Amino acid sequence: MTLYETIFIVRQDMAPSQVDALSEKYSSLIREAGSSVQKTEYCGLRTLAYPIKKNNKGHYVLMNIEAKPEVMKEVERQMYLSDDVIRYISIRVEAHKEGPSALLKSSRNSNIRDISMTVADGKRPDRTTDRTSEKPQSAPKVTKEAPASAE
Repeated sequence: MTLYETIFIVRQDMAPSQVDALSEKYSSLIREAGSSVQKTEYCGLRTLAYPIKKNNKGHYVLMNIEAKPEVMKEVERQMYLSDDVIRYISIRVEAHKEGPSALLKSSRNSNIRDISMTVADGKRPDRTTDRTSEKPQSAPKVTKEAPASAE
């Protein structure tokens, strides 16, 4: 069997429990065909780079799958027919990576980055006072000497 990574994006107005039910639907479809789902990660509600079907955000789900190509074709067909899935992609991989995916790590770290932008009293730092007041050093001035007169 072939290894695949599938990511699909679900509409923003769905609850996380509905997204889990949808991923379980696809998992059961894969298992019924004699294949296996090795890992399913819900990566949270994230902002899209551009609006897709009038959605500015979407729930991201990553699935590591071991299946035959015919099974993946059927899963992708089901995703295409679903009104709740706004985008999907399946990629054949040589091996699945252990641990959390980069997508899940970045969604966890995004909260840390937002927190680090604030100071202790809860206000955003003033960007003008954070900069150093040193002036950049200018290049040394070059002066031309008058040619020596031949007397």
